[in-house]
Amino acid sequence: MAKVCVLDDKDVMRESVVESLKRQQHEVTAFSDPSELLEAVRRETFEVIVSDLKMPGMDGMELLKTLRDAGVETPLILMTAFASVATAVEAMKLGAFDYIQKPFEMEEIAMLVERAAQVQRLRGENEALRATLTDWQDAVELVGTSGPMSDVREQIGRVAASQATVLITGESGTGKELVARAIHSSSARTSRPMLCVNCAALSPTLLESELFGHERGAFTGADRVRKGRFELADGGTLLLDEISELPLALQAKLLRVLQEREYERVGSSTSRRTDVRVIATTNRDLQDWVARKRFREDLFFRISVLPIRLPPLRQRREDAPELVRHFLDRIARREGRRVPQASPRAMMVMQNYHWPGNVRELFNVCERAVALCQGGMIEASMIESWLGPETILTESPDLRRLRPGHMMEDMERELIERTLVTFNGHREKTARALGIGVRTLGMKLKQYREQAAAAASRAVTEEVTATRRAG
Repeated sequence: MAKVCVLDDKDVMRESVVESLKRQQHEVTAFSDPSELLEAVRRETFEVIVSDLKMPGMDGMELLKTLRDAGVETPLILMTAFASVATAVEAMKLGAFDYIQKPFEMEEIAMLVERAAQVQRLRGENEALRATLTDWQDAVELVGTSGPMSDVREQIGRVAASQATVLITGESGTGKELVARAIHSSSARTSRPMLCVNCAALSPTLLESELFGHERGAFTGADRVRKGRFELADGGTLLLDEISELPLALQAKLLRVLQEREYERVGSSTSRRTDVRVIATTNRDLQDWVARKRFREDLFFRISVLPIRLPPLRQRREDAPELVRHFLDRIARREGRRVPQASPRAMMVMQNYHWPGNVRELFNVCERAVALCQGGMIEASMIESWLGPETILTESPDLRRLRPGHMMEDMERELIERTLVTFNGHREKTARALGIGVRTLGMKLKQYREQAAAAASRAVTEEVTATRRAG
């Protein structure tokens, strides 16, 4: 199904074409005057235009030239009873998709419209894909099976089924953009584009143009018509990253788009319609921003219909080993290198560090480790030197009591028992973090239990013996 407009000053021909296209399930709008069509294309986007060639006032060739000068690239099919080679050549030079000679069978015009609609969809998908590749060129999947991440996944599933706006909050580097992408991928809009605008990266003028597009001559350097992200993402999702940085003047315009589904290009007074789901992200406390008059209260309520808060990495430390393995594998494959392994102690260092930069900082450390690792093993000393002396592992009271002269078995037992406590007794996760098999871990724990039982038995025997001697 395509959105088509038909222009013909002859009622019988216009109604016949409209009826035929509607039978093919197309959404058709009919016009008898070229000025009406020109006004309509300023307000909304059509996938195909079908126009008569000879009309009073403005013929099909003039209409085509006017549309192209205005930056409208919609495929146009000309209907004419005066077809000639010269007419065809001129029409193609001006950018017509095709022309058809009257009289024609209605199946012919229907086939032409379908072909033109497919071309227009591919063109739109290519534009959106180019923007999408720019926006998501370094995107990775959500990783982690901890309780907090399980809650986030459950929320993603719930909000994906809705069309309401979503506000994703959390510290920098927690993966807010990835959650937005997961929502889009799980929604009914997944076949349409998802685009992103970084509200903190552009000046107010450029940001307005990026969001809504601009007309030629709207400002210095605007030498051609440009589509904005609301137009390119039509039918899909638009991610407004760091929405707290949106200037107040643009906040008012965004509120109108969210409420009315209408906007104007910069330099135009004509309203255009859009069907876009908005997902916003921020690392700030927007309620505090509202209290300080830096963010509109009505916009805050409008974008936070479905809120999701991402936990910092320090609140889901059990996900660190899984994240590390995922990042090392991804980075090594990208660089064409062998995938290195993190030693058990290096893994513990990364799991216990507080990660002020969250998952993004962990990724950067893994990237540096892959680049600088000489062998196949990433050692703790390398990681500790990057993270500084404040790592939790090196400051741990449990570890400080292990001094030079301790037996290796004692140090190994200390490390295994501490890792087991970290993972709340989960043997699979503990074994994976230590780089050993679950069976090996089980044998070690059994050995420790037997040693503890033997020590307790010896203690009882010694106590009984001491009591007898004292008696």
